[in-house]
Amino acid sequence: MKVTFERVIPNEKSSFRTIHNNSPISEFKWEYHYHPEIELVCVISGSGTRHVGYHKSNYTNGDLVLIGSNIPHSGFGLNSIDPHEEIVLQFKEEILQFPQQEVEARSIKNLLELSKYGIHFHHKVKKAMLPKLRLMLESEGYKRYLLLLEILFELSKCEDYELLNKEIMPYTIISKNKTRLENIFTYVEHHYDKEIDIEDVAKLANLTLPAFCNFFKKATQITFTEFVNRYRINKACLLMAQDKTISECSYSCGFNNVTYFNRMFKKYTGKTPSEFIKDYVHSNGNVDLKVENETKTKVSF
Repeated sequence: MKVTFERVIPNEKSSFRTIHNNSPISEFKWEYHYHPEIELVCVISGSGTRHVGYHKSNYTNGDLVLIGSNIPHSGFGLNSIDPHEEIVLQFKEEILQFPQQEVEARSIKNLLELSKYGIHFHHKVKKAMLPKLRLMLESEGYKRYLLLLEILFELSKCEDYELLNKEIMPYTIISKNKTRLENIFTYVEHHYDKEIDIEDVAKLANLTLPAFCNFFKKATQITFTEFVNRYRINKACLLMAQDKTISECSYSCGFNNVTYFNRMFKKYTGKTPSEFIKDYVHSNGNVDLKVENETKTKVSF
């Protein structure tokens, strides 16, 4: 998995960029990347992985997330299956200039400040915003800009959201260690279904084992073992969404013991595999991979 800087070019005769992705996912690269533009991602339908800053989780019934400036993230088509459709807005904060006495604009400023943590809006918010986002694709000029303001203002007033990260991930963590992290992430991608020896990964990173453990924890806020377990459980969730059995998911994702797989699955999703299949896959809900005893960060605008 590469970690790249993305150059965002506004649409013609516009101060920001609007993207409508409605092609087969095989035609897109869903790399881990960052850019100075703030990004609003609306996955209209379908399932996949949201990876924003330190946070990684699955969505299974579309998604709506606001990502702050220079926060590393993956494209939401990651681990998705067709059909996949999304609308993405990318804009710089500088285009939102408000007079200081404009009280109504304060909520938007607060919203953009919190976007540095990654904001996941609940399903009913996505449903309410979708008509305006579709209209954005048809609008031009100043009407398009006013629609952006209207969308941001409505999002700033809603309370049905959660912050994806408890800490802001500085993009410098990624940019300064780009090659080393790319090598580690790629190794896990290629070997998650097999036994992974952490000493081999430390050698790959050209670090001693203690130095590697310290480096990885500082860069990602989790241990390497936890990262691998999260990655494997994430893959297992997607396989279950494709009607694979619990046993198939366990062995396909590098767990050689179904009992241990069940325990790790419960730790990171809060559900047993059977409960996940019943409550999430069949009902098209959402599941967040979480650290044991972790609490969600929630702040009012």
